[in-house]
Amino acid sequence: MITREFADHFTQEWVDSWNSHNLERILSHYIDNFEMSSPYIATIAGESSGVLKGKAAIAAYWAKALEHVPTLHFEMHSTLVGTESLVIYYRGMRGMVAELFFFDPHGKVTKAFAHYA
Repeated sequence: MITREFADHFTQEWVDSWNSHNLERILSHYIDNFEMSSPYIATIAGESSGVLKGKAAIAAYWAKALEHVPTLHFEMHSTLVGTESLVIYYRGMRGMVAELFFFDPHGKVTKAFAHYA
């Protein structure tokens, strides 16, 4: 079960890591073979399904994204808590974003799904 305390801590650390642009810090929140789904995967990574799996593939995608947007900054809006998941709702560079995260028993992300306004 996801607690409010865990959700708030994860959200703050996740936003701070993205705002630091430190890819290793960002990736530390995820298991090695996590899955990421985003419409931007198709355009940035060239994967038409919009889904990537594994830290190596996703790290390459995120490195390109950070390179394309050197002023990237996320502004936290709210965190929604579920039983095995949470949603971070934040303002990104192109508007509002909702990301859904699923976790393993150790508090690491196994799947993430990005949704854009």
